[in-house]
Amino acid sequence: MPIKLPSDLPAFDVLTKEGVMVMEEGRAARQDIRPLRIGLLNLMPKKIQTETQFARLIGSTPLQIELSLIRMTEHESKNTAAEHMEAFYRPFAEVEATGEKFDGLIITGAPVEHLEFDEVTYWGELSRVFDWTQTHVQSTFGVCWGGMAMINHFHGIPKHMLDRKAFGCFRHRNLAPASPYLRGFSDDLLIPVSRWTEIRQDELDAVPELRTLLGSDEVGPCLVEDPGHRALYIFNHLEYDSFTLKEEYDRDVASGKPIAVPVNYYPGDDPTRTPQNRWRSHAHLLYGNWINEIYQSTPFELDRIGTEDA
Repeated sequence: MPIKLPSDLPAFDVLTKEGVMVMEEGRAARQDIRPLRIGLLNLMPKKIQTETQFARLIGSTPLQIELSLIRMTEHESKNTAAEHMEAFYRPFAEVEATGEKFDGLIITGAPVEHLEFDEVTYWGELSRVFDWTQTHVQSTFGVCWGGMAMINHFHGIPKHMLDRKAFGCFRHRNLAPASPYLRGFSDDLLIPVSRWTEIRQDELDAVPELRTLLGSDEVGPCLVEDPGHRALYIFNHLEYDSFTLKEEYDRDVASGKPIAVPVNYYPGDDPTRTPQNRWRSHAHLLYGNWINEIYQSTPFELDRIGTEDA
C-alpha cells in the first residue's frame, strides 16, 4: 500500500521517481480501508528535506499511510518558504484544539543542542506536545534532539555536551534481537551520527522501565524503548539521505567552522570521493517495524487511542 500525500507536496514527485508507492488524496478516499494516521512534528530548519526523508521510510510499508505535517505554533521557519509552510503544515495549537488523534507521531531533531531544554523558545509548547501524546497518539518516535527532549521530559534524564561533535557513521550493536522493532536486523550495523550531545547509558540503566535496543561502544546508546509512554527514542539518524552528512560537512567547511571529516563515511575517509550509503536497509527495517507494531496495536476506532480500554 502507498503513503497518501498531497500531489503538490515536493516529496510526492521525489518519491514517485524513486519508485516509492505514493497516492494522491482523491484516489485514497475511494479505498474502503482506514489508513494509519502518522503525524510529523518537524523541528528541522530544512523542512522539505526532512519531510521527504521520513515520508520515504514510512511510505515503504504494505499499509496505507496518511501523513500530517505539524509545526510549532509560534516558531517561524527561516529556511523554508512561507508558502510551503502555509500550504502543508498546521500549527500544533490547531491540531490540539481539534482533538484529533494519531496512530503514530514522529518528533524530529532540532539545531538547539547548545541550549538547555528550558531555554528553547518553544519548550513550553513542546512539553504540551509530549503530554498530549499520552492521550492522542498510539506510538511516538522521538528522533535525535527530539528523543533527548522527550526522555528528559518524562524521566528527567539529562543530555551532556561532548568535547567534540560525534560526526560520521559508527558501528552499533543489536542489544535486543528479539525486539519486534529490530526484526530482520543484523547483529552489527552502521548508523549516521551528527550531534554535539549524548545520553549516557548508566543514567538510562537507572530507570528500569527503559530498555536500550541499539548501542555503540563509541557514541553510546542509540535506540531506547519506553513502553510506559508508548514511545521510542533514537539519538542518531537512520533517516539520513546518502549525502546529508556531506552537506553538513561542506556547509561548515564553506563557512570556516572547525569540522572534522565525518568518520567511516567517505571511502578511505577522503572527502573528494562519493560517500556510500550503508545504512539504508536498516532504516527501512526500523521504520517498517515501527509502522507494523502500530498497525498491530492501534484501535480501529481512532477515538479509542489513548483511552484505558484501547
